[in-house]
Amino acid sequence: MNFLAHACLARGGSDAFLYGNLIADGVKGSDLGDWPGDVAAGIRHHRRVDAVVDSHPIVLAARARAPCPGRRYAGIALDLVWDHFVARDHGPDRRNQALIRRCYRLLEERPAPARLANMVPVLIEQDWLNGYADFEFTCAAVAGVGRRLRGPNRLAELIPWLEADYVALEQDFARLWPELNHRLGL
Repeated sequence: MNFLAHACLARGGSDAFLYGNLIADGVKGSDLGDWPGDVAAGIRHHRRVDAVVDSHPIVLAARARAPCPGRRYAGIALDLVWDHFVARDHGPDRRNQALIRRCYRLLEERPAPARLANMVPVLIEQDWLNGYADFEFTCAAVAGVGRRLRGPNRLAELIPWLEADYVALEQDFARLWPELNHRLGL
């Protein structure tokens, strides 16, 4: 899950809006009436970002380079790789460290949706948002997400492709990230 990229794109909103962006992958369905307004707005923003990224020509081209058996799962792996580049390129920045501390504070203070309840404490304890700066850590996260899916770990099978295509993915991100910040950042 690409928490850091979503947090960066939502950093200018309220704490409730940022929290909604952080938990959106754990919220199912379109009825957000049980959530406070700013949290629901954050969930909708996260979903809009996902829709734009998933259909973006740069992302579609990157997914097309993935090996056929795992291509269906390549979008998940790419989401985590985008977090790697955000953490690697922007993580040491004081502004991003303040954002990371803000994310962890919100995730500690507010209850996570049931689908994320077991993962959030581990995310905080192991400092995933800074950890993504290390590519090996990111690859381990890709494999970890794959273990939570049914059947063979198709995400782990994509790791050799991510390693081999790293330079091209880095170039993709360098073109994609400024555009996302312009279109979807606050």
